[in-house]
Amino acid sequence: MELEGLKDRVVVVTGATGNLGTACAGVLRGAGARVVLMDRDAERLHRAFADWGTPHVLLHGVDLASSPAVAAAAQAVVAQYGRVDALVHTVGGFAGGRPAWETGDEEWDLMLALNLRTTVNAVRAFVPPMLERGQGRIVAIGARPGLQGMAKHAAYSASKAALLRMIESLAAELKDSGVTANSVLPSIIDTPQNRAAMPDADFSRWVSPEQLARTIAFLVSDAARDISGAAIPVFGRS
Repeated sequence: MELEGLKDRVVVVTGATGNLGTACAGVLRGAGARVVLMDRDAERLHRAFADWGTPHVLLHGVDLASSPAVAAAAQAVVAQYGRVDALVHTVGGFAGGRPAWETGDEEWDLMLALNLRTTVNAVRAFVPPMLERGQGRIVAIGARPGLQGMAKHAAYSASKAALLRMIESLAAELKDSGVTANSVLPSIIDTPQNRAAMPDADFSRWVSPEQLARTIAFLVSDAARDISGAAIPVFGRS
């Protein structure tokens, strides 16, 4: 997969210490990007990336559920580099297991906060500096249940559907600006946590974080300059 135009591009990766965030950071670094690694957990972030050094930046203690915290992080990136070229937003969460009528407010609030509110806050903070320069890339993580609701996961499905509609609306608003907005839709990602939860599954049918990261990096690259408003399925064979 061609990754043209990523050298020295300033790319913010939220949730950098997660399985997908780490994979995205590695692929983008390998393509020559300057990666801004953002995470809430300072110790975990330093443990994972402290040896990277410049030109990369560690932004820790950033709660993506807090609009002021994300705004301050965006200002710090612009102060460091003078620009933001791309946002790869990997923060999200999964919960479920009960039918919709038994799903409590806590689960609904959690899914909407993790999967939608964090995206709203990230967009608010990082789109304006992109608009000032007339170019940028935004990639968010959707999910297959955002296209079709999944039994006993109504809150998760609804939150991912809301994220997809938001990204589509954002793309329509940005279509003449030089800034693109897309989402990728994995099915089951091959992570240690998912393997532990589904030990009898055929892991070879799942999508690896690295393969998903390469798809995301393509959307950040110049090769994808004419793609916006897309929800790209990355289902593997599951």
